Amino acid sequence: MLNSLIEGILLKFKFGFVGKMRVTLEEVCNRESSSYAQKDLEFLCGDYPIFGASGLIKYIDQYHQEKAYVAVVKDGAGVGRTMFLPEKSSIIGTLQYLIPKEEIEPKYLYYAVKSMHLEKYNTGATIPHIYFKDYKKEEFNLPTKKKQIEIISILEKIEKAISNKKKQAELLDCLIKSRFIELFGDCKNEVRIGDVISISRGASPRPISAFITDNEDGVNWIKIGDVSENSLYITKTEEKITREGAKKSRMVYAGDFILSNSMSFGRPYILGINGCVHDGWLIMSNFNDTFNEFYLYHAIRSDDIQYQFSGKVNGATVKNLNSDLVKNTYIKVPIMELQNQFAAFVEQTDKSKFISVDIITRLITKF
Repeated sequence: MLNSLIEGILLKFKFGFVGKMRVTLEEVCNRESSSYAQKDLEFLCGDYPIFGASGLIKYIDQYHQEKAYVAVVKDGAGVGRTMFLPEKSSIIGTLQYLIPKEEIEPKYLYYAVKSMHLEKYNTGATIPHIYFKDYKKEEFNLPTKKKQIEIISILEKIEKAISNKKKQAELLDCLIKSRFIELFGDCKNEVRIGDVISISRGASPRPISAFITDNEDGVNWIKIGDVSENSLYITKTEEKITREGAKKSRMVYAGDFILSNSMSFGRPYILGINGCVHDGWLIMSNFNDTFNEFYLYHAIRSDDIQYQFSGKVNGATVKNLNSDLVKNTYIKVPIMELQNQFAAFVEQTDKSKFISVDIITRLITKF
């Protein structure tokens, strides 16, 4: 929820700050290249931080930038990711940095660039890559320096709140995992998943671009990007496909499970909506007579089943699961009374994970 609020605030860089003026990125910052390559760092050490695409690398004996600035990952898997770097620091060649001019606060520039989702400018055929020349015309609102500082303060408070809640959520997830092991670790009743759950694979109309639609009567097109890694439910999608496209795909329904079968394979989600899924998903349905959905979700995420999935993946480059492999994975089937007891515990724990947004909403109204 808080992440959605952050996205809403970032949109205001495009629209509607009081006392705003419209600027392009190239008008308020200078773009420079790194003075270091990875190989240059082997024998360097010192007091000043140097950053790469994954963050802080080490400390070296000199720095390139006197003031704080913004760095953008220019190639690789994290292309477009934006970082705020402190004064007296340097970067290596995997990053390009944006030096704020006098009229813009460095941290405000960071939030503005972050709102642009620069990954959309990827031009690489094999290795993703972006260039400053492609996104330098991006426009955003630039309020007064005083307003910039106020906005920065609010966003920092929100990000701190999110960080604290994520830590709390991680601890509660550990508690749920411990309770799962306590209740079901000794369960001896195991069956093949395919004997108690219907497993099928999604399908894609081709080319998918020909079937994407903005029409209200379109069918939800469910992608891995619509959910975060630890989400329980899928409740909305960014895109829809036409009714004709849906005929060439696979329909799924609220209450079904879908399981990612490539890249981040083996990740389960419970559907809160109807829609269509492509062939990057496996569909799990007709399980309610055997499993409580909360038990099934945590059973699939358990080390036991994830270990079985990992031992059965195929493909040298992209790990993937297919329906037969999932069908032949073994799952514990405790009595329903015990599953329901665990589900009640999960629901109570999830209430503790709920993030109140009242204070954040009040902060937003200050914009």
